[in-house]
Amino acid sequence: VGPALNVLFQQALRVGKRSRAETGIDQVAPSLVTAALAQSETSTGRVDGSRVVVVGAGAMAGLATATVTRLGAARVSVVNRTPDRAARLADEYGARAVAFEELPSALGEADIVISCTGSTGALITRDMLATCRSTGSGPLVVIDIALPRDVEPSVATLPGVRLIDLAGLAEALHDTEAGREVGEVRRIVGEEVTAFLAARRQASVAPTVVALRSMATAVVDAELTRLDTRLPALDGAAREEIRRTVNRVADKLLHEPTVRVKELANADGAVSYAAALAELFALDPEAVSAVTRPEVS
Repeated sequence: VGPALNVLFQQALRVGKRSRAETGIDQVAPSLVTAALAQSETSTGRVDGSRVVVVGAGAMAGLATATVTRLGAARVSVVNRTPDRAARLADEYGARAVAFEELPSALGEADIVISCTGSTGALITRDMLATCRSTGSGPLVVIDIALPRDVEPSVATLPGVRLIDLAGLAEALHDTEAGREVGEVRRIVGEEVTAFLAARRQASVAPTVVALRSMATAVVDAELTRLDTRLPALDGAAREEIRRTVNRVADKLLHEPTVRVKELANADGAVSYAAALAELFALDPEAVSAVTRPEVS
């Protein structure tokens, strides 16, 4: 991982900690599962006595399994690509572990399906459900709370199948406390993204600022050396006072341009103020790039 990605990862971790510290976002996941099951009751009736299939074995799957078990589901099946993880979760709640290859069969016997894996593609397709459900199958609720989605949206077109996904749940939770917490987290993330991008833009001008100050130091040193040659009779105290004075003048002349270029870099735009500064002071491009070039041992 390079320096830029490392900073980004650290920032992401910090944003997560800040979000949990300043909001009640930790309580949204239980609200999400509860809201989804509440919606499912309008199609299949109560969770009590139903057959539930949970696809996944992570934290959200564990929460879903715990919730449907507490609500009295007659049979809970846990399906996961990793058999050991499915078995551990199933054992914890008295459910049964099902091999991933048997997912279609499990779906055919389910009243409620809750899918919450970390997969990057759809695990439950329309064709899969159409094949595994017989003509006389009762109503089926498929709850997709994975991101990205686990279930093809087109499964909702199958007779007797209702799909509840994150988009629908977001609307249902919009005016609730959970929805407000999500909104607050989005605000925090927005703030942090803005701050991160501003810091990156400001960091981009740092090599130019360093090169400018290095050039100024070189000019001051050269002029002081020339002064020593022309006025060899100057005593040490006088020479030191002249050096301090010239350095102060150089610092004051450079202070405003360097501060302003950092401020201007914070503005979100296409103008490269660092390039303009380098052009204005005729800075050597090699000197600028050398500031950020890694040392080779």
